[in-house]
Amino acid sequence: MMRHGLINELILYRNFKRQDILDGFSRLFEIRSENKTDEEYRDLFFDMTNRLLKLSDDFGFSGNLWHCFLAYLLCNNENPFSCACEIRGRIEGSMNELAMHDFAIFRELFNADFAGLGETAGTDLSKVLTSYGAYAENGRTFNKRIRDRICELAKRLAAAVSDEEFMDIVTGFYGDYGVGKFGLNKAFRLRVTEEHTEIEPIYNIRHVQLSDLVGYESAKKKLVENTEAFLEGKGANNCLLYGDAGTGKSSSIKAIANMYYDRGLRIIEVYKHQIASLNDVVSQIKDRNYKFILYMDDLSFEEFEIEYKYLKALIEGGLEKKPGNILIYATSNRRHLIRENFRDKKERDEDLHINDTVQEKLSLSDRFGVSIYFGRPDKKEYHEIVLALAKRHGIMMDEGELLLKADQWELNHTGMSGRTAEQFINYLKGLDQ
Repeated sequence: MMRHGLINELILYRNFKRQDILDGFSRLFEIRSENKTDEEYRDLFFDMTNRLLKLSDDFGFSGNLWHCFLAYLLCNNENPFSCACEIRGRIEGSMNELAMHDFAIFRELFNADFAGLGETAGTDLSKVLTSYGAYAENGRTFNKRIRDRICELAKRLAAAVSDEEFMDIVTGFYGDYGVGKFGLNKAFRLRVTEEHTEIEPIYNIRHVQLSDLVGYESAKKKLVENTEAFLEGKGANNCLLYGDAGTGKSSSIKAIANMYYDRGLRIIEVYKHQIASLNDVVSQIKDRNYKFILYMDDLSFEEFEIEYKYLKALIEGGLEKKPGNILIYATSNRRHLIRENFRDKKERDEDLHINDTVQEKLSLSDRFGVSIYFGRPDKKEYHEIVLALAKRHGIMMDEGELLLKADQWELNHTGMSGRTAEQFINYLKGLDQ
């Protein structure tokens, strides 16, 4: 039987996101050990069963839902020990003794007679929950990759034969993937309120790879080299990817996030109207053991917009040194991010020393140490993209006919670009269905 008040003895692992489920089932174990089961026990059992099923449905858990829930708690609890272990693995010091104390409690929770709870309530439902078959591959919240990771961790922890092995499994998981929302997810967006800026996970992102982008080898190589230098703690620069629409700028940055996730790279999407909240974002991520890219898509400013001042301040840094685990990657259709109007040009022509305001506007793009150009492909390159995509998607058509139709397509759409070629191939795929 489980000891009374067991979860209250936890030291590091507290204040869980779904504390209500843990408290409820812990109370059921205690009541059962006291042989005081009654109608209140039955009501609590069915309530907790409902909550566990809802959580498991959201996340797509299968197998032993109690074990998956406990593994979920360990994956998400950000405390001094788990944060120290993220991306690094096992640490040294007295913190390990405190963690071992908590893991012994978790191991007792894993070994508790969960199925017996239902028997005491006069039902075999809890047996169903220990061998649950999910009806869908993905949950409403987690995608299959994250779901499988947690379920596999649950199985390994349940099979641990000692507290030491249990601890090794958990710290190994932290070393491989990290902890909390940053550990489980690749990409994030901001939710800005008057009181706070929340960094929220994007659970399902397009799994694009750099190899999916046909051509632009030099541009991709430059982006990869800068990103790898960043991950290795070497000199790296903020990146501006500029050029024509539909040429793969945004896809390249998303591919970088997919490529280097397992090396601790995370990407946070920031919209232009959220730039004033960047200091709040930086304060939340500067001390984590991840590398963060602040991703700003289609970035440009009109003359009357002042958000660029906040961006310049972040890039240049104030009294506080800019954190070494943060870079800015932006895309834009124009090289100079702030639109220069006719009056600016006139002032520059008339002022021998060049107007300071004009220079301030033109200097933002210079704050990006690496600028990478993605130009619209010529006809030969466009054809190469079409042929490569057609082969990749199994489009069986005479090459001459395919390219003729591709040319007709781009004339009636947005011109020659990788995006236009992809839309054309999607059109052909639709005809085959």
